[in-house]
Amino acid sequence: MLQGLREWFWQDWLWFPEGMGWADLESRDGQVFSKSGDLWMSLPIALCFLVIRQIFEWKVATPLAALLGVREKVRVHASHNPSLESYFRSTSKHPTQSEVKSLSKQTGSSETQVHRWFRRRRNQERPNLLKKFREASWRFTFYLLAFIAGLAAVIDKPWFYSKEEMWRDFPKMPLLPSQYWYYMIELGFYFSLLFSVASDVKRKDFKEQIVHHVATILLISFSWCVNYIRAGTMIMLVHDSSDYLLESAKMFNYAGWRKTCNYIFIGFAAVFFISRLVLFPFWIMHATIVYPLTLYPTFFGYYFFNGLLMVLQCLHIFWFGLVLRMAIKFLPGNNIVEDERSDKEETDDSEDEEEEKERKTKNGPVQNGHLPLNNNHRKVD
Repeated sequence: MLQGLREWFWQDWLWFPEGMGWADLESRDGQVFSKSGDLWMSLPIALCFLVIRQIFEWKVATPLAALLGVREKVRVHASHNPSLESYFRSTSKHPTQSEVKSLSKQTGSSETQVHRWFRRRRNQERPNLLKKFREASWRFTFYLLAFIAGLAAVIDKPWFYSKEEMWRDFPKMPLLPSQYWYYMIELGFYFSLLFSVASDVKRKDFKEQIVHHVATILLISFSWCVNYIRAGTMIMLVHDSSDYLLESAKMFNYAGWRKTCNYIFIGFAAVFFISRLVLFPFWIMHATIVYPLTLYPTFFGYYFFNGLLMVLQCLHIFWFGLVLRMAIKFLPGNNIVEDERSDKEETDDSEDEEEEKERKTKNGPVQNGHLPLNNNHRKVD
């Protein structure tokens, strides 16, 4: 049964235009073509990236953070309270008001003190600035080198300048060594991001990031198998063109270099808009959706490939909305640009006001300018 399913899945008519098939990708006359088995090479590359990342963050990113003046905020730790800790771990990190009242009675603490305890406990689990800086440094380094290497690999190729060249002689387009390594390294990197997602800094767009990584891996793998490599290299290059700017802006933001961060971020927003919302849909996707229709009848592989591109484009639009929200903070009167995807740290600035309000509620109005005596004592810091 599995053998029959496998044979059906790899039928020529599913993945190629009529009259073409897997036989066209057999190496001959000294010409080498992409093979699905080549993709296994990306897994050891992904493991190498995980090891290299640890060394990089330890030997390069950490000293660089000290050099740029990355300073950790002093966090007040939540006091030891077994009841609240148990609730925090097993039930909810964000209790409702009714749950806060119940916990207040259970622990003998005021509601304000329970709110404060949960705020401080949540802050303890948030990644510190150094972790964020090291992660941004690693991604900045990869995206910058990948963009430079990718540009060097395609800038002298005719399909860099003409969309028609992306499909000339398809699918009998010989594989170049530069294309092989560009693909394997990019695919290995995205596998490493997927492997490390549990330990990386979690942001508000965590689910979108997972969708992006999976869609990218599928897109790279599929375009490799059916020899859409020329289009694939252009897609990867367009994506790498802006990512390193965002990561560098985050690095300077974590270091407190606000003006530098803002200027880089504005540059990133401009490049992101041009690359993801102009070049990608109106050049790349036009070359993969519209132009092939002038050459071949539609087939399943055509819809599958362009469906993945549509997923990426939807994510581009979603992320550009976040970019605009951050860009607004660059307007006069707003001197800080923060990553809208980040989970902002909670503060205790309003604690005293809340506690004073609660004390007044419990003890009644002031008498002759003095608060009445009360016997409420703090049970939780």
